[in-house]
Amino acid sequence: MANPNAKIAVVLVAVLGLLQVSCAVARRHGKPGPCDDAAAADFVNDLPGRLRGHKKAPHPGSHRCAPARHGGGGTPAVMTVNGFMRGKSGGGTSACDGHFHSDGELIAALSTGWFGSGHRCHRAIRITSARTGRSVEARVVDECDSRRGCRGNIVDSSPAVWRALGLDTDVGEVPVTWSDA
Repeated sequence: MANPNAKIAVVLVAVLGLLQVSCAVARRHGKPGPCDDAAAADFVNDLPGRLRGHKKAPHPGSHRCAPARHGGGGTPAVMTVNGFMRGKSGGGTSACDGHFHSDGELIAALSTGWFGSGHRCHRAIRITSARTGRSVEARVVDECDSRRGCRGNIVDSSPAVWRALGLDTDVGEVPVTWSDA
C-alpha cells in the first residue's frame, strides 16, 4: 500500500502549482489573483491537520507571488509601523545593505514573497493609504520574514511613511495598496 502522506504531498504540490498558474493568468489579464487575496492565501493553513500531515503548512506569504502590476490599483496589504534604527522594533540591520536607517527616511520592508529574495532592494514602491487616499514612494531596504512570523501581506514602513500618508503610528496597522513605482 502506498504511503498516505506521499499522496497528500502530491495533492498539495498540485494545488500550489495551480495557485501559481492562476496568479500568472490573473495578472496577465490585469485582475488580482489568489496570491493578492490574503484570505485565499491562507487556504493551506486552514486544511484539516491530517491533510497537512499534522504540521503547520508554510506561512501564506512564503510562496513567491509577486504583486499585481495593474494600473493604479496596486496590491492590497496591511501596513505596520517599524523602526529601522539600532534598538528599534525592526531588530537588526536591513537585509538590503546591512545598515540601520533613520526613522525620518521613506523606507519599507516587504513580506518574504514580495521581497523576492532581494530583487526589490533599494527599489521604490508606491504605497497608498486606504484611509486617507494619499500616496508616497518609499525605498525597500528590508524583508519582513514570513518564515519567522511576519504575515504574508505586510508592508512594514518607517514612521516617516506614516507621516507622509497622514496616519497616526499609534494605530499600528492600516490597510494600504502598494505597487512598484
